[in-house]
Amino acid sequence: MANLPMFLTIISFLPFLCYSSPENPTDRRILVVLDDIGLKSSHSIFFKSLQTRGLELDFKLADDPKISLQRFGQYLYDGLILFSPTTERFGGSLDLGAILDFVDSGHDLIITTDVSASGLIRSIATECGVDFDEDPSAMVIDHTSYAVSDTEGDHTLIASDDFIQSDVILGSTTIEAPVLYKGIGHSLNSANSLVLKVLSASPSAYSADPNSKLSSPPLLTGLAISLVSVVQARNNARIMISGSLEMFSNRLFRSGAQKAGSSNRYEKSGNEQFVTELSKWIFHERGHLKAANVRHHKVGETDEPAMYRINDDLEYSVEIHEWSGKSWEPYVSNDVQIQFYMMSPYVLKTLSSDQKGKYFTSFKVPDIYGVFQFKVEYQRLGYTSLSLLKQIPVRPFKHNEYERFIKTAFPYYGASFSAMAGFFIFSIVYLYYK
Repeated sequence: MANLPMFLTIISFLPFLCYSSPENPTDRRILVVLDDIGLKSSHSIFFKSLQTRGLELDFKLADDPKISLQRFGQYLYDGLILFSPTTERFGGSLDLGAILDFVDSGHDLIITTDVSASGLIRSIATECGVDFDEDPSAMVIDHTSYAVSDTEGDHTLIASDDFIQSDVILGSTTIEAPVLYKGIGHSLNSANSLVLKVLSASPSAYSADPNSKLSSPPLLTGLAISLVSVVQARNNARIMISGSLEMFSNRLFRSGAQKAGSSNRYEKSGNEQFVTELSKWIFHERGHLKAANVRHHKVGETDEPAMYRINDDLEYSVEIHEWSGKSWEPYVSNDVQIQFYMMSPYVLKTLSSDQKGKYFTSFKVPDIYGVFQFKVEYQRLGYTSLSLLKQIPVRPFKHNEYERFIKTAFPYYGASFSAMAGFFIFSIVYLYYK
């Protein structure tokens, strides 16, 4: 009983411990689900690159009966990697619903598969906005952009260099060598505006069974085929979907690469650079923004008022920083805008920048009173979206705050006094004139 006060003190601090948000946004604890424990060694270069960047990997077999994403309502992991294309049912409490809830709670996901993709993996991908070829034996074939090798083969090992043009997603260093890819293709769901192609097939590619003759035109052809796609959800969760598990393998990481029809021969494929840079984006080591020190006040003052009066001059400022993988750096851009909003924007201005992460502007409060919002909605390709809302009432002038005499009303003043003078003269004339 003597320790009861100490126990109650600890309990009182638990809510603060549970809900404190870390200053470091990078996912630190990742669950890796494998079909076969041998993937841990055959894909060790990829896993090693994650671990050297400070990520903690927890490897589990797909049929592990103890596998779980959360315990006592708290998530145990920050990200999930599914290297289990053939799994029809996960062990433990991991299932389709649990994975979707994991993403809905803002966590990140990498899905990889191959020609043996199970219905479960296809369902997860469909929920994320992509549809794999319905033919279970179909692979991406390209007789023009295949990878040159000692054996002619069936041209299912293709060399693709059609990358998304985005430095924030794939890094600022150009990927010179093509990516070697062997697997299945998918198409993007047109109803989902959040999914993007990161690696596309060439116009000559198509999806079909390489071991049988075509009896009808393939459903997926050309540029409609996406090899690797990404999704950034509205809650800033990030998802990567690849139809090739082999693309992550040590063998293709170390293989030389030459695209058919090209004289350029690369000693090493672009797989390692492509996958590494893309995984940095997936796990928020790049393109993650945060806003701080949102302030507004009247011009010439420093304190934030409880309300504004119509026609007041005000100043607004906010600081935006980007996570570089190790520290927060100033985010510099020229397209951050603010709205002074009530039902519709009455003021829309582009914020000026001091090139050190601070954005600011000044404007006059509209001659309309009501409840307004300072609204910054920043959404750019590859960056986490920022939504900053701050509500403030705007009041009209009080009766004693208006000017005593308004210059624009002088004609009305003159009309009033002339009417009084005319009535006085008329009264004198009417009473005394004979």
